[in-house]
Amino acid sequence: MVYILPFLIFFSRVFDVSLGTIRIIFVNKGMKYIAPLIGFFEVLIWLIVINQVINKMNTPINYFAYAAGFAAGNFMGIYLEGKLAMGVILLRIITQKKAQELIQFFRADGYYVTNIPASSNTGEVEVIYLTLQRKDLPEALKMIKIFNPNAIYTITDMRLASKGAVPSWNHSSVFSFSTGKNLFRFGRKSK
Repeated sequence: MVYILPFLIFFSRVFDVSLGTIRIIFVNKGMKYIAPLIGFFEVLIWLIVINQVINKMNTPINYFAYAAGFAAGNFMGIYLEGKLAMGVILLRIITQKKAQELIQFFRADGYYVTNIPASSNTGEVEVIYLTLQRKDLPEALKMIKIFNPNAIYTITDMRLASKGAVPSWNHSSVFSFSTGKNLFRFGRKSK
């Protein structure tokens, strides 16, 4: 048991810190029902682990396992957050050249696009606002590189959006790779 305990402490910390990272994301997204549930299990695991560390204070390897589990849990939580890719984002695209092909592509695919002519220090530009689900971002960035490789873009997480501001959660698009219902829906429900 003396050799197994450090591994149990390590993996328990990885699990509870990963849960904590996901919980914080859910809190930031306003998911008020699932965040407390995750928090309950996060703290329960933490209490069990800290009890083992305190009861076995004469074993320094337990301290190391606890700290290493915390560090690895942060890494794993960030990794999982990237894989979940939950939420809605606002993608701002600034182009030096005309962006009609890019705009038409996004509109044809069912995305809500707003474009505004503007000026910058270097001359006339076009500012494009595109609201999309975060999981669709990699494909959207690929399209920007294809149509306007010199475009500048910024990404903003959105906590709330008015009805109709975001494509439907079951939107069928070239960006959609999954089928079935999404556990965490954003935008409007299908009719």
